[in-house]
Amino acid sequence: MKREAPAAARNRQPILDVLQPRLPARGLVLEIASGTGEHVVHYAAARPGLVFQPSDPDAGARASIDDWVRTLGLDNVQPALEIDVTKSTWPVERADAVLCCNMIHIAPWEAAVGLVTGAARLLPSGGVLFLYGPYRRGGRHTSPSNEAFDSDLKRRNSAWGVRNLEDVIELAESRGFSAPEIVEMPANNLSLLFKRL
Repeated sequence: MKREAPAAARNRQPILDVLQPRLPARGLVLEIASGTGEHVVHYAAARPGLVFQPSDPDAGARASIDDWVRTLGLDNVQPALEIDVTKSTWPVERADAVLCCNMIHIAPWEAAVGLVTGAARLLPSGGVLFLYGPYRRGGRHTSPSNEAFDSDLKRRNSAWGVRNLEDVIELAESRGFSAPEIVEMPANNLSLLFKRL
């Protein structure tokens, strides 16, 4: 049942290094589009004082997440939920942080809008929305590999693609978030940390 993604194995520690000093000491951390579950179990093992709520719209992914949690014996990870970010209500009413890695470029723009809108609904003032992935800056790709990745995404689905950083920031600010802290990551990715105003 457990799925493995080589990229998740490579990037989970650099992401955790960014999250560690920025997550709250206590509370609920909601992860959107948890995928294989390798990220959330890595974070949960490092932060036993937090409760993690993974989610994914795909039933196979949810089964993988729950299998990873069982295998590792983690008691601070809730069973994975099905969340469609484009819906106006989610099966979670409040969170202290919302994390989402590698989703908004492999989904229509409406998913990014739904994600940010939903996070604004759930988070208290000061709550963190964390986004990770590749972005264009100033309308340009930051590397040839990201440009090739963007072309491949658009070949697979014309509604997908590497997003403009400025569009994501404008979206978040329009939903009541601060300007982001931007952290350069390996493999030409960025971590964006928005705070709920």
